Amino acid sequence: MTSGASLPSCVPLNNGTQMPRIGLGTWRLDGRAGEKAVEQALDIGYRSIDTAAQYGNEEAVGRAARRSGVPREDLFVTTKLGNGEHRFADALRAFDASLQRLQMDYVDLYLIHWPLPAQGRTSEAWHALEDIHGTGRARAIGVSNFTIDLLDRLLTSAQIVPAINQVELHPGFQQGGMRSFAAARGIVVEAWRPLGERDRLFQTPAVQELARKHSRTPAQIVLRWHLQLGHLVIPKTVHPERMRSNLDVFDFRLDDNDLKILGAFESGRRLGEDPDVVNE
Repeated sequence: MTSGASLPSCVPLNNGTQMPRIGLGTWRLDGRAGEKAVEQALDIGYRSIDTAAQYGNEEAVGRAARRSGVPREDLFVTTKLGNGEHRFADALRAFDASLQRLQMDYVDLYLIHWPLPAQGRTSEAWHALEDIHGTGRARAIGVSNFTIDLLDRLLTSAQIVPAINQVELHPGFQQGGMRSFAAARGIVVEAWRPLGERDRLFQTPAVQELARKHSRTPAQIVLRWHLQLGHLVIPKTVHPERMRSNLDVFDFRLDDNDLKILGAFESGRRLGEDPDVVNE
């Protein structure tokens, strides 16, 4: 855990690729509204954008990136393999299609979106990602929504250790065991839905008091908690003022008691789907 207020804005993945700690999540941000949100985020200073084939917004993300004027080499773009594409040849074709929709020559990170354990093709999909990485068209590869057991099984046949496991992670669902497992193997954990049940969480006396103590918003308190625990985060918002606020978390620190207070919100309850039962 990092104790100082100052944190680098990027972290090195296990192959040396530098990834921003904070990115913009784009689930359900599609069409012109999604495109505008990405444009605004890039104008504000975001350099990491998370999309997926299943989100149906890769074209919008690509257009916004081109319109922003930010050099491609300064962007970190993540996209993901769709659930119907785990066969080796299908995964290769799906990646090509994502690049076409993004109108990019490469992505910075390509993930298996869901493990789909009942289908039994996780290793096949991973070998396709390893091939893609070998071509240089994905600077890093990783997984999303993998449990300890699913990660462990994947590692038995993997030639490349995943750089990232992107999972549901927030004060109410902290995934301590998975985080420890990943850290021991050089896998960085990235949190989707990092603010959890934000309306309920932010109104609790404990979070309100932490916000007053640090003269910050409740969202900034929770995002700083993530950063000090070593997580990457991709909060989603279409509001420019929230985008700015979510980035402004690098110049204060939570003390050990603050972290303990947030740690006490653990409920073990997912808000999203269980990876063990998602199979289509």
